Amino acid sequence: MMIFRRTLILAAGALALVGAASGLLPGKTLAADKPDTVTLDFATYNPLSLLLKERGWAEQEFAKDGIKVRWVQSLGSNKAIEFLNAKGVDFGSTAGAAALLARINGGSLKSVYVFSQPEWTALVTGKDSAIAKVTDLKGKRVAVTRGTDPYIFLLRALADHGLTEKDIKVVLLQHQDGRTALEAGQVDAWAGLDPMMAQTELQAGSKLFYRAPELNTWGVLNVREDFAAQQPEIVAKVLQLYEKARAEAKANPAVLQGILAKVANLDPAVAAKQLERTKLNNGPIGAAQRDTILKAGQALQQAGVVAADVDVAAQVDALIEPSFGKRLSAAN
Repeated sequence: MMIFRRTLILAAGALALVGAASGLLPGKTLAADKPDTVTLDFATYNPLSLLLKERGWAEQEFAKDGIKVRWVQSLGSNKAIEFLNAKGVDFGSTAGAAALLARINGGSLKSVYVFSQPEWTALVTGKDSAIAKVTDLKGKRVAVTRGTDPYIFLLRALADHGLTEKDIKVVLLQHQDGRTALEAGQVDAWAGLDPMMAQTELQAGSKLFYRAPELNTWGVLNVREDFAAQQPEIVAKVLQLYEKARAEAKANPAVLQGILAKVANLDPAVAAKQLERTKLNNGPIGAAQRDTILKAGQALQQAGVVAADVDVAAQVDALIEPSFGKRLSAAN
């Protein structure tokens, strides 16, 4: 027993020396330690993720290091946030403002990349509806997914027209269920999200009665903060793969349209409608995204969604991590 105890003490001392020599604090992961699996999300609102998944580039690249790749589908920003918080994914796709709300609510995530500049949300009503402007929503049933860009878009649209969430009847539904409820007449309007918004527009004659592209926050790729700190090279590699996908998407838009239509089971016209509202000109995250996300956060604070004592600017600065994007720019 004494020998066993002495062995444990010696082993602990050796580990401490290794940690000291490596400049690591207790609890830190050695930089050489690689995970067995990297988990990425894919989402129909993140077309680059679909292209990357379809091509198998991540699997090919990480196989060189003996790392497997797992894909998990996010059905909305709120689901991506849930996965990130639960460590179900290492990388998650969200709207910028949704990532900010998650950070304010205690989520440990960093926004490291821009996958799109979309007009992916608008306020939608049925083809025979008399609703024509935001003020017409007073007292009406509006479907929305809380914690997502469509929810934030709805709040900002209401505020810009002298209304608040209390002036409408909010019906909380996931995006697809919101579309279904709109078409069934169960709600009067829906804060939509592509590609479901494009589907109902083309297939059911639904009307986008209020559009404001500037109120859409960017599509951002987020990584768990602990993962980014422990595995910066993996984060950099994922962003390089995203840049590869972005380059192909821009060079061959028909290819991206076909993949979106196939993976999301969309009519090609619906995929085309979604992509015509989606710009893919950015990659590195920086000042433009900070400004847009900050304005959204300030609007949410004025609406009472974010507490008055929250330093929104500081939270935005804590959320956005431009260093990986700078490495991309330097490499290019």
